[in-house]
Amino acid sequence: MRLDRRLEAVESSADFETFFRDERPRLFGSMLLITGSSHEADELVQEAFFKIWERWDRVGSMESPTGYLYRTALNAQRSAYRRAVRAAKRTLSPPPSPDPFTAVAARDEVLRALGAMTPRQRTAVVLTELHGYDTDEAARAMGIRPGTVRVLVSKGRAALRAETEPNDA
Repeated sequence: MRLDRRLEAVESSADFETFFRDERPRLFGSMLLITGSSHEADELVQEAFFKIWERWDRVGSMESPTGYLYRTALNAQRSAYRRAVRAAKRTLSPPPSPDPFTAVAARDEVLRALGAMTPRQRTAVVLTELHGYDTDEAARAMGIRPGTVRVLVSKGRAALRAETEPNDA
């Protein structure tokens, strides 16, 4: 019994090798014409023949194993194309456009928070935080001492936090 199976396997293997030798050049040429790339064509041919080899006991007894081979190669090509399109969409898709309502709400929140400060606090915060002045430059621009600028900025930040952070009450 075991010897019969081994003989069948050897015959089946020889049949596959003949099939491979006969069909590989034509399949490669077809895939080369379809893909336009010898590398892609070779990959598809290898994948198709591997899948045929795995199922050779069924495929070898089909009416048209060559048709099955071409269908397998074309399915592999379509799958590769779909994967490439999905990857391109993921990498090339534009970022979502910002929600204009969110921008308006954020701007309104900032304006309300700035409105909760005194005019001097607001000036000190805008000069140091928005424009990037150091305390000496802001003090010169405002006509006050640098220590006063630091106090105004500290109180202004506290007012911002009080206005923008949710109450725990």
